[in-house]
Amino acid sequence: MNQPDYVEIEQLLNAQRSLTEAAEAHGTLSGCLCALADYSFQDWLREVLPEGRADAAAADTLYGLYTATAAALEQTDMEFEPLLPSDAQPLEVRTAALALWCQGFLYGLGSGSIPDAGGLPGDVGEIVRDLTEITRAGVDDEQGEDSNEGAYAELVEFVRVGVQLVFEELAPARHAPLPDSAPLH
Repeated sequence: MNQPDYVEIEQLLNAQRSLTEAAEAHGTLSGCLCALADYSFQDWLREVLPEGRADAAAADTLYGLYTATAAALEQTDMEFEPLLPSDAQPLEVRTAALALWCQGFLYGLGSGSIPDAGGLPGDVGEIVRDLTEITRAGVDDEQGEDSNEGAYAELVEFVRVGVQLVFEELAPARHAPLPDSAPLH
């Protein structure tokens, strides 16, 4: 997926007085795209920016992230990547960002037409429950650096593939009509 750089998005969101960090903002975007068929760029800006809009240059970059994320989720070749700090950043920073990304994803997923995503049957429910656990991830000081790096890489891969599966499995729910309200008698 050809998406903007994490640092670039983080700086841009800070300059726009964002309500969230880059990882959480991208997680929210990804969750909403999984849950809502008609989730627009403007909807996302209203979620992450205090005024619900960005200056022209920032909007262009954020729109690039929005379209790259939506396109990657639509692809069947598992090209989706969560927006996270590079491997050059300390493991603690990357782990905290991954936890925030999952928190944002769960928020976005919950904003859709699925009232309790954790209660969904099968793989989707299990993935959502696992993502909930990842929101509490941290570096284990008793493990070695290589062990912690390996665990982090496994979690990122799980999130990457898991989100793609959630997107695919929720396609019928995204495209189903909203239930009508009960008729008045």
